[in-house]
Amino acid sequence: MPQPVTNYDETSDTLYISFIPNVKATGIELSDHILLRIDKENRRAIGITFLNYSILIQKADFGPRSFPLTGLAKLSDESREIVLEILEKSPVKEILSLSTYTPSFSEAIPITLLHLPAPQTA
Repeated sequence: MPQPVTNYDETSDTLYISFIPNVKATGIELSDHILLRIDKENRRAIGITFLNYSILIQKADFGPRSFPLTGLAKLSDESREIVLEILEKSPVKEILSLSTYTPSFSEAIPITLLHLPAPQTA
């Protein structure tokens, strides 16, 4: 797989990462700030977009910030299965780590954290 193409737009504070250029993709809103673009038929990531990127990568008091993947609950079972499969393999797994937050024994919320540097500005 070719090296991902990264583009940071300082004005909108948006980071775009393209894994496979010029491929038709379906956008999946993982959260309010993370959009995954996928090729559902071939079950692969095409790209990923981070909105308010500089906020997403800020350190919290106790390490990196984690974000709930609230968009997964809005997907059909089939789409959720495809998305989780894509999130757990390269190239996405090098950027997003999956985990689970369990506020109670009966509740499990999928979360993620980013593994990306601060944006390079001109």
